Amino acid sequence: MKRLLLLGGGHAHVHVLREMARERFAAAEVTLVTPFMRQMYSGMVPGVIAGHYRAEQAAIQLAPLAAAAGVQVLETAAVGLDAVRRLVRLANGQVLGYDVMSIDTGSEMDRGRVAGARQHALFVRPIEHFLADVEDMLDAASRQALDVVVIGGGAAGVELALAFQFRFGLLGGEPGRVALVLGGDRVLPGYPESVARHAERALERARITLFRDTCVEIRADAVVLASGARLACDAPVLATGSEAPPWLAGSGLALDGHGFIVTGPTQQSGSHPEVFAVGDVATRIDAPHPRSGVYAVRAGPPLQGNLRAFCSGAPLKRHMPQEKTLNLLSCGRRRAIANRGGWTAEGRWLWWLKDHIDRSFVARYSVRVGSASAAPMTSAAATINGNTTTTTTAAPAAAQSEVTPSAETR
Repeated sequence: MKRLLLLGGGHAHVHVLREMARERFAAAEVTLVTPFMRQMYSGMVPGVIAGHYRAEQAAIQLAPLAAAAGVQVLETAAVGLDAVRRLVRLANGQVLGYDVMSIDTGSEMDRGRVAGARQHALFVRPIEHFLADVEDMLDAASRQALDVVVIGGGAAGVELALAFQFRFGLLGGEPGRVALVLGGDRVLPGYPESVARHAERALERARITLFRDTCVEIRADAVVLASGARLACDAPVLATGSEAPPWLAGSGLALDGHGFIVTGPTQQSGSHPEVFAVGDVATRIDAPHPRSGVYAVRAGPPLQGNLRAFCSGAPLKRHMPQEKTLNLLSCGRRRAIANRGGWTAEGRWLWWLKDHIDRSFVARYSVRVGSASAAPMTSAAATINGNTTTTTTAAPAAAQSEVTPSAETR
């Protein structure tokens, strides 16, 4: 039986777990390594900040899903990889061996790009840490008006700026002020001009100040721009500058010029076919596409099929990312901007469409814990490479936890 290691609890791996819950991988013993026991669905994070959702509504709980799938879970992160020897070093000191591995850890923030960012900025990733910081910020904002500067004019920066401004208006008292530093000349670089125009109008309606400039330094009480302008700031939010996980650099895997894993049509590493990689941690060298959640979501079904095939010795199937995707950007209040190819629109109905899609995605991977069909969860001591750790697995009952089905909406 092969040892299959799932590194990271990203969107694609959540789908793999769901399919394992429906039909176990008979040819593999599976372990999930994740530093967080829930996956925050990134598409709903601006809605959480705006106050439309509780954090729990935007979260997929990994422990019950893994238990239903019969998968062991280690709550830690990877800090090193030797692809030649097939060994992964973990933050808790363990070293895991594998026969097959799938990496879905996402990218990381470049914390050294802007001077002072490490000391003073709120980073949007990891999302769990960011939401904890936001809770503290909102608590302070309920007592006094805050100056928030969001750095980054991409989709994340625009949505977060609008979300903060909307939430401040709900707190009562003097509302805080939000500014957005674009890092260039226009909003949403890489999006069609029509989308940028809608976004600029939404930012103008929300009275968010735009700076077509670049942040060069973050201080305890200010953000400094390349032009020399100094913006008073109580909470600088850094929504730009992603980079590959640093532990990939010495892994032996084939990487692109930015340190991301090179993959092909079967989502396998270009140098080590027993390694699969999806989501922001990977670069499809044969079919480049933006690092966006919609691609990670779509990568899940072909990944689980190819992992199952690889473990059993069956042929793998090619996966081609879609050329056109539906992009939905929330506008703080219950409005959204939509774009697909040459079509762009804005309105309340698009927010409700986005709300339906997002809620459906989370519900699709929810496990009904406590139902009559749910199996009890037990703890077991597992020894891996001479190291003993406590893992959570499903009890070997005939009926496993039920994975809630819903319509495929993405």
